Amino acid sequence: MRGLKKQRRIQVIMLAIVCLAGAAALIGYGFRDGINFFRPPSDIVAAPPPPTEVFRIGGLVEDGTLVRGQGETITFNVTDGGASVAVAYTGVLPDLFGEGEGMVGTGSYVDGVFQATEILARHDETYMPAEVIDALQDQGVYRDPNES
Repeated sequence: MRGLKKQRRIQVIMLAIVCLAGAAALIGYGFRDGINFFRPPSDIVAAPPPPTEVFRIGGLVEDGTLVRGQGETITFNVTDGGASVAVAYTGVLPDLFGEGEGMVGTGSYVDGVFQATEILARHDETYMPAEVIDALQDQGVYRDPNES
């Protein structure tokens, strides 16, 4: 009788382990396209990612580089103070997007240009994404907007 209880307990534990592994695999499968890693421009210039990799880039829009073309394509450079990466975006930019402002873009790095599929900008005068602040602090060029 004792051997039967022990065997049943082992079966239940093994079934729980299989269920947990299956749940983890389903979660990983569901997130395969939803996880985009953040990279500052310095990291992209140092080690360019493959063109098939989708990731996020962030930094400040470099002054004097914002060019609105004849069509819907907008080009500009994004910098973290250490390096600069050219960005091309087709679409409507956020209202608060501008030169010298923080931005985060999602897309891929193809032939030396970041082809953005989405551009995010600050939502008020003092906000800047945490990833952009970290990248700027690493380069020593971050200025806190709350300090005078």
